[in-house]
Amino acid sequence: MGNQEPTRIRIAAAGDIHCAEEERSRLQAALAEADRQADLILLAGDLTTYGEPEQAAVLADVSREVETPIFAVLGNHDWHADRRDELVEALQGGNVNVLERDATTVEVGGATVGIVGTKGFIGGFPDAHLPDFGEPILRRVYAETSAEVEAIDRGLRAVAGADLKLVLLHYSPSTTTLEGERETIWAFLGSDRMARPIVTHRPDAVFHGHGHGGTFAGSIDGVPVFNVGVAVPVRDFWLFEFDSDRGLVSRPEVAVRG
Repeated sequence: MGNQEPTRIRIAAAGDIHCAEEERSRLQAALAEADRQADLILLAGDLTTYGEPEQAAVLADVSREVETPIFAVLGNHDWHADRRDELVEALQGGNVNVLERDATTVEVGGATVGIVGTKGFIGGFPDAHLPDFGEPILRRVYAETSAEVEAIDRGLRAVAGADLKLVLLHYSPSTTTLEGERETIWAFLGSDRMARPIVTHRPDAVFHGHGHGGTFAGSIDGVPVFNVGVAVPVRDFWLFEFDSDRGLVSRPEVAVRG
């Protein structure tokens, strides 16, 4: 950035908003507040309750009232009705930029923010990994996670020159943000295979949802990871502040679990 002053960048992040018509008023109020406070809004998947395009249309309607750029990834709920194309079309008809194994950059106050976005997938963590072996259907699950890992790596390479680099996922790349969830379901909440490109390229932060009973803040080899699901604990958005030169400078504080 040469001799320019560092830029402060405010990020409002949330996951698992499970939008439906009955949530319209709450979502409208939450997005209006995020619009006032943030430079960018990130939505970490499970945008809808059951993946119905009509539910996505509610989010699209509300987002049209928001000037702040919104970037989102899909979650497992968004795939449930198997109507992905219609759902994405509805979202993109509003002010929602859907990232699927993709990366983009946006200018904020003279600084460049690179956002790598993809759903992520399952596969487990140390001592409980799904192997690339056995029945073809299980190997297809492994291959799906491999494609997600490759997308994160490809995306981080694409935004390597950005002043601030963020990764947006639905599934978790770390057990540090799943503490509090039953360990018996961790393999269905994410995979540390996604951590490999994160360790290699070292973004400024990673955001994910899905771990409803998990822990808000964790890390991967010093890279901050945040579980921004709205139930961890319940809140509409988490507000973060970054410095274009120094990375994360301010994050929400949460009560320690008893």
